[in-house]
Amino acid sequence: MGVAIPVGMYGAAFGAAGVAAGLTIWQTSALSLLLFSGASQFAIVGVIGAGGTVLAAILAGVLLGLRNGFYALRMAPLLQTSGVKRIVAAHITIDESTLVALAGGQNDLERVRKGFWFTGLGVFFFWNLFTLIGALGASLLDDPSKWGLDSAVPAAFLALLWPQLTTARLRVIAIIAMVLALALSPFLSPGLPIISVVIIAFIAGWRSK
Repeated sequence: MGVAIPVGMYGAAFGAAGVAAGLTIWQTSALSLLLFSGASQFAIVGVIGAGGTVLAAILAGVLLGLRNGFYALRMAPLLQTSGVKRIVAAHITIDESTLVALAGGQNDLERVRKGFWFTGLGVFFFWNLFTLIGALGASLLDDPSKWGLDSAVPAAFLALLWPQLTTARLRVIAIIAMVLALALSPFLSPGLPIISVVIIAFIAGWRSK
C-alpha cells in the first residue's frame, strides 16, 4: 500500500492532463482502465494535446510500453498463472508490481507473488480512482489549459526520467535525445520528434555491448 497509494494518486495528474488535452472524462478513464501504463498514457495525451495524429500518439505509447513486455518475460516463470488469472497478471505487470515482487529476492515464491498481486491490483485500483477524480475536477474548469494542467505531461515525464539518470553516461544520452527532439520539432508533426529519438537509445545500447 505504501507504493500503491502514492503511485495511484498520481493518476489525478493524468486525469487532469487528459481532459486538458481534449479528451472526455470517459475517454480519459478508459485509457487508465484498458491501457494502464502511466508513461504510455501520458505520451498519448501529450501527443494529442500538442495536435499530433492518433497514429503518432499510439506509436509513442507503444514504444514506452514495450518495457512491460520484458517485465512479463521475467515474471511469468515466477507467477506461473494460467487462464483468466494470466490475463489479469499481464495487465498489471508494470514497474511497481515488478519491482516490489523482486525486491526481496526470488527464492521465496510466495513472497514474490504476494508482492506482485497486492502492488499491481492496489495501483490499478487507486490509479483508476484518482484518474476519474482528476478528470472530473478538470472538467469543472472552463478551460483547463488556462490553469496550466497541460503542463502535467512534461512534468510527469521529467518525474519519471530524473531518478533514472544515475550516471554521467545516462545524463549525456538524455541530453542528446533532448537536443535532437528540439531540433526536429520545427520539421516534424507533434509526437514524431519524441518517437524519432528512440534511435539514440538503440545506438547507446549497441555501443555498450
